[in-house]
Amino acid sequence: MEESARTVLGMSPQLAAILIMLISYLIIFTEKVNRAIVALLGAAAMIVSGILTQKMALAGIDFNTLALLIGMMIIVGICERSGMFQFVAIWAAKKVDANPRGLLAVLAIVTAVFSAFLDNVTTVLLIAPVTFQITRKLKVNPYPYLVLEIFASNIGGTATLIGDPPNILIGSSLDLTFMDFVKVLTPIVLVVMLVLIALFDLIWGRRMITTDDEKALVLSMNEKDAIIDRGLLYKSLFVLALVIGGFIFAKQLYLDNGTIALTGAALLLLLYTLEAKGDEKDDRVREIFSVVDWTTIFFFTGLFVIVFGLEETGILSYLGQKFIDFTGGSVNKLVFLILWSSAILSSVVDNIPFVATMIPMLKSIEADIGGREAMMPVWWALSLGACFGGNGTLIGASANVVVAGMASKEGHPINFIGFLLWSIPTMLLSVGIATLFMYIEFLR
Repeated sequence: MEESARTVLGMSPQLAAILIMLISYLIIFTEKVNRAIVALLGAAAMIVSGILTQKMALAGIDFNTLALLIGMMIIVGICERSGMFQFVAIWAAKKVDANPRGLLAVLAIVTAVFSAFLDNVTTVLLIAPVTFQITRKLKVNPYPYLVLEIFASNIGGTATLIGDPPNILIGSSLDLTFMDFVKVLTPIVLVVMLVLIALFDLIWGRRMITTDDEKALVLSMNEKDAIIDRGLLYKSLFVLALVIGGFIFAKQLYLDNGTIALTGAALLLLLYTLEAKGDEKDDRVREIFSVVDWTTIFFFTGLFVIVFGLEETGILSYLGQKFIDFTGGSVNKLVFLILWSSAILSSVVDNIPFVATMIPMLKSIEADIGGREAMMPVWWALSLGACFGGNGTLIGASANVVVAGMASKEGHPINFIGFLLWSIPTMLLSVGIATLFMYIEFLR
């Protein structure tokens, strides 16, 4: 590690970097200040203090992750305007003949599938209003549907590279493909979802009673009415198929996931604006760019620089060695430690800064553990723990908070303590199933 020419108030680069990280993370976790502002100020402090130069800071930013996030946000923003997601939700509800118990399962499955390809907040923003609409017609309590949808959004996002930010971070850092995540994590997600749906049906199913007349109200809903723009629907499906295909064959195409996502976004933007005339073309582009969550993008940017400062000062390598000492260099022990600690911590703090910090630390110990292949179970444990941990509390993931806010407005509040009665058993059960899978697949 190269010593920095200057430090803050005579402190060593290591101590200054730790203080900058701790102050930044503490403020982020309190949510008193916008997290993008805090991350950017923390990144600036790393440079102003002399820990990093501007050139080093730029080198620490993972532009593949940013490109993947921006590209998918644009694609989802355009697809949403076609009405395809609401169409699927209504169509699925009719496929179970508006049976309340069948509806519980099908809405959970739809939520999980959407979350594997969209961000969790977007998914619940699309599914929750449809849930309120259908349960209102059936005159059944929406509470179990909403709670299970929260869990499904966090669990479903675990299944793929693009489903949850921790996976995007891990995949980009390790050059993992879309199919790498699908092969290892999707089977675990499927089992967890099936177990959860069965348990919710066992607990709530018999209480979900409605009449044939009320079912008829749902069956009379025309899912085609949800399609706002049929032409845009076809364009969106075409580009989505190309992008997903690109993710699946990324290794054979020698393309990074960020390139695939941004190329798909540019193509869909072209198709979306092609028929517009005059100023409407520019208006449409500005409209779509406005749906990109720039707060998240700049949050990631600042976070990358903060973490790179810790990496450059050798702090993360030092902590990595402590992990090796604690586990005795055992991959098995390290897997269980990372899986459970990630789940518990991610239930109370934002899992994005946690995972961003863990990645370089774990990479620093790969050689001591036996290389990348030997370490892969640890990486999968980090993904599973961070994603499943979001179900631990009402503040464990943004989707949880969003659904709770929507439920409150509809007169069906989801309070913090009441949610814990469901969330803690769900988190423990899902991580327990993940532990069993990890043991059978990698460790026995």
